Amino acid sequence: MTKTPYVAGAALLQAAMLLSACGAAPDEAAPASQRPTATPSRAAPVVPVGGPRRVILAFGDSLYAGYGLQRGQSLPDAIQARLRGQGIDATVINAGVSGDTTADGRRRLAYTLDRLKTKPDLVMLGLGGNDVLRQLDPAETRANMAAMLDELDRRKVPVLLTGMMAPPNLGPDFAGRFNTIWPDLARRHHAALDPFILAGVLGNRRLMLTDGVHPNAAGVTRIADRVAPLVAKQLSALPPG
Repeated sequence: MTKTPYVAGAALLQAAMLLSACGAAPDEAAPASQRPTATPSRAAPVVPVGGPRRVILAFGDSLYAGYGLQRGQSLPDAIQARLRGQGIDATVINAGVSGDTTADGRRRLAYTLDRLKTKPDLVMLGLGGNDVLRQLDPAETRANMAAMLDELDRRKVPVLLTGMMAPPNLGPDFAGRFNTIWPDLARRHHAALDPFILAGVLGNRRLMLTDGVHPNAAGVTRIADRVAPLVAKQLSALPPG
């Protein structure tokens, strides 16, 4: 990630910190039991493809949920469409919940996994944006992310981490403690890593919604172009189904 879009987006993120959550939506105050847990992606009609059937759980916040986008335009939708376009028989289950912090994710991960009809072949784990918007202690973010990775390790589910970074206006101490979470945990848990989910998108007004925090459909396309090959690579390393 170069510093240019990162610095350009810092002011936008700083303004967004006035919000209590990333992608605050009217139903976010609902108890976790009433929130959507996991819904199949609907980006493209199912077409005959080859190879083993693969199930991917996209577990994250509004950047996965598709905040501000039309149905079928979320990142999980876009990744599913790319995988199927490559002949990979993959279904991406969207378990993104707008407003979730890493603590929220930690509380609902096991419940979400237990409700799936089949064990996922891969989990995309993307949380942390709301932690930085709320300026939560990076030690808490690290502990929550580590706990979720421990749970996935226990279930023997491979992971692709999509990371988050703190804007420079929060200072070097906060940024240093926050930004190292994802690479450190990826190494420790042998997880694949995309260091910053908004790389190449944040700060580009043509690729972001007017809130300056969430990607628009074109931004999602840009992110999916980078992330989908990482997902495909992880799937190719799995034993035959």
